[in-house]
Amino acid sequence: MSSELINAVKLIAIQKNIDEDTIMEALKLSLIAACRKNFGLAQNIDVNIDKDSGAVQVIAYKKVVEKVDDSRLEISLEDAKNIDARYKLEDMAEIIITPKNFGRIAAQTAKQVISQKFLEIERNNLFNKFDVKKGKIITGIVRGFEYRNIIINLGDIETILPEKEQIPGEIFNVNDRIKLYVIDVKRFSKGISIFVSRTNPNFIRCLFELEIPEISSGIVKIIDIARDPGKRSKVAVTSQNDEVEAIGSCVGENSCRINTISSEINNEKIDLVNWHENLEDYIRSALSPAKIKEIHLNKNKTEALIIVDENQVSLVIGKGGQNVKLAAKLVGIRLNVKTPAQLEGEELLNNI
Repeated sequence: MSSELINAVKLIAIQKNIDEDTIMEALKLSLIAACRKNFGLAQNIDVNIDKDSGAVQVIAYKKVVEKVDDSRLEISLEDAKNIDARYKLEDMAEIIITPKNFGRIAAQTAKQVISQKFLEIERNNLFNKFDVKKGKIITGIVRGFEYRNIIINLGDIETILPEKEQIPGEIFNVNDRIKLYVIDVKRFSKGISIFVSRTNPNFIRCLFELEIPEISSGIVKIIDIARDPGKRSKVAVTSQNDEVEAIGSCVGENSCRINTISSEINNEKIDLVNWHENLEDYIRSALSPAKIKEIHLNKNKTEALIIVDENQVSLVIGKGGQNVKLAAKLVGIRLNVKTPAQLEGEELLNNI
């Protein structure tokens, strides 16, 4: 290893913002491993690197003894005193054993270590850059398609939006900009992976935070979200300020805010629901605009019987049962919808 390489290490440490001592320590450990691999040095050894000249010394540590049983680990008192007259029994003698041609191996190892260190640091920086974006929205560019998955360029790295995380019916073309919700960021031996989604309910939460200042500031809060991606979502909101109306803030003037969010998710319909601490009121709000006659909760409040007039059934249930399913998901309990006539019929059957 030469002074030129040492100077290169110093320069790269500055350019890449890497601690020079970190590189040198990694280099030292690699050289020790290289000694053992290339020269069969199994004893206690260390490597000294002169930071100015680049000169490398391999040093073996041997215990000073009267009778040598293992020459790899021990040295006689007589031989130790030939190295340094101050050595005495039980001391650890330092013996320079730098192999011939070790400079060439040291230079090769240094290049490998520096390369590996750069790769490791770049991966760490990349991981840290995206790890802080977990639970947030990022924007990428569609690069291509693989089967039904979308390959997306995020600038420093690519990710894949799997089919199951895509909004049904949504179509993208190469070079389109695309917003993504970051589910997770994981580190692997060969790099990092970023897991993204457009169907996750929290994608909607983040869109609301981006579009609605009252939500990003905390004045209006999103309590629950129930979603059938590409079709319909129910979002329960509440205001922390009596002078600010939660749903009105989300809708915006001429529905501009809610329409902007809806257009981002392929015109998915969004029902805004006033959250209530009282469960019965919350259920009524979740099923609005349908008119509910009565609500009967079971003892554990895990199930509710919803009684509605016949002309309200289709409104409560919704197309394909979507409305009541989303409402049940939103409030967190099972909802059973019945008309008074159905209840009377069940009562008659029970009495037969």
